[in-house]
Amino acid sequence: MLNLKELVHFTIPVKDLDKAEAFYVKLLGLERVRRTGHMLFMRCGQTSFVLTLSENPIDPNKGDKHEIHTAFLVTAQEYDRAKQVLAEHNVRVFKEEDRGTGTFQGRSAYFHDPDRNVIEIIDLHKGPVYEDQGA
Repeated sequence: MLNLKELVHFTIPVKDLDKAEAFYVKLLGLERVRRTGHMLFMRCGQTSFVLTLSENPIDPNKGDKHEIHTAFLVTAQEYDRAKQVLAEHNVRVFKEEDRGTGTFQGRSAYFHDPDRNVIEIIDLHKGPVYEDQGA
């Protein structure tokens, strides 16, 4: 068995780095680390991710499905404000839920980035809740 320490980064495929940068930096307020060729390195708190130019990104999120998505943590106050900001920028929240059970419990809102990647913001009340904790 490998002894992995923590997640270093994950990748979100995009078709246009300029549009993606505007969305993730200017609208979502995330930190740009550096841009090199076909990649834009980003930070959210202590977590890094990469927006990578992909000529043929996979679209598993036809319609408003969200089996594959990226979730970002927000405070309770920011959750309400974020929904207003998204609406002001014509970003449609296609699903909201308030989970009191499950692995990640709290209020969630789901929306698409410019490339139709599904983004979730969550006001996390509890989680992760492990199997043996009675999720």
